[in-house]
Amino acid sequence: MVGVQDHPDREGGGRKYGAFQKEIYYDGLKNNKLPTVTTDPNKLEEQAKHHMGARSFNYVAGAAGERATLDANRLAFRQWKLIPRMLRQTTYRDLRVEIFGETFETPLLIAPVGVQSIFHHDKEVGVAEMATQIGVPYILSTASSSSIEDVAEASGNGTRWYQLYWPQIDDITISLLGRAKAAGYRVWALSWRPWDLDNAYIPFASGIGDQTGFSDPVFRRRFKEKYHKEVEDDIFLASQQWEEDVFSGKAHTWDQLELLKKNWDGPIVLKGIQHVEDAKMAVEAGVQGIVVSNHGGRQLDGAIGSLEVLPEIVEAVGDKITVLFDSGIRTGVDVIKALCLGAKGVLVGRPFVYGLGIGGKLGARDALRGILAVSLD
Repeated sequence: MVGVQDHPDREGGGRKYGAFQKEIYYDGLKNNKLPTVTTDPNKLEEQAKHHMGARSFNYVAGAAGERATLDANRLAFRQWKLIPRMLRQTTYRDLRVEIFGETFETPLLIAPVGVQSIFHHDKEVGVAEMATQIGVPYILSTASSSSIEDVAEASGNGTRWYQLYWPQIDDITISLLGRAKAAGYRVWALSWRPWDLDNAYIPFASGIGDQTGFSDPVFRRRFKEKYHKEVEDDIFLASQQWEEDVFSGKAHTWDQLELLKKNWDGPIVLKGIQHVEDAKMAVEAGVQGIVVSNHGGRQLDGAIGSLEVLPEIVEAVGDKITVLFDSGIRTGVDVIKALCLGAKGVLVGRPFVYGLGIGGKLGARDALRGILAVSLD
């Protein structure tokens, strides 16, 4: 969890994210400049709605059914309270954490969110660039509007993970993992709504968010062999084929993880764990980590809030496997609560997307800096 340094000689340890507050005050006083992205978490969504088109806003803000799971995520955080302690050595704060043997400057990770080009033309490559700039690991979604390689180039020497939507065709799965490994992704995560329906909107059908597939040599070869044309010759048909391969709705099972383990030599993390027994099965399956998550309430209406199950999952497997957390994070205080309940790191999704929609890559950066500065540092 967040460390409090009791050694005065460690004044230089870690980034000083709290300096962002001083930067805001300085710009206001000297340049009469207000922050592009609000630092008020209760106003961020409304600001994003004002700046984004209805379809793009509903895509990120929407959730399954009546949004009961999304509401449960926020309610779960409000049930836990912090009790401040006084006269403690807090001068030298250090947010650094170690995950899978690597030291990160913050417990925050950028959650995998697809089709970022519908929010702003800076899209994934821009957010990955900013993530490196502020020292936050970036997790790339398979449903990306930028290629694996382009995001890696933009990320530079930053830490990047890859989230796999598991295709039904093994050759394509192996190809995606090989590309991610070659491009310097160190960990990969495996992932097991009405607002979009009302707008009759699914971006993948028109090729948006399909760049991972369209740039994959195995998918391109198979598409050409089947249809005798290139992907670019029929984007609609190629989109349908990619969706059929990756978003088919066909289930994978625990025993099939062996294929993935054989073709990836880094840490494997399962995202979407909500039950203690599934967490135990993840340990038995030999993966290195799990993300306690309900995918921000986007998959199943009426599900339990992720934070509610975090403590019992940590108690059951926390000494055997790395437990990360996702779903409902809006503030630095939320991050602190998840860490206090046993998470080793915390994924943040909607806030950075709202920032992206408001102000492009710099807006995404400042939304994350706000979380880190206003209440976490």
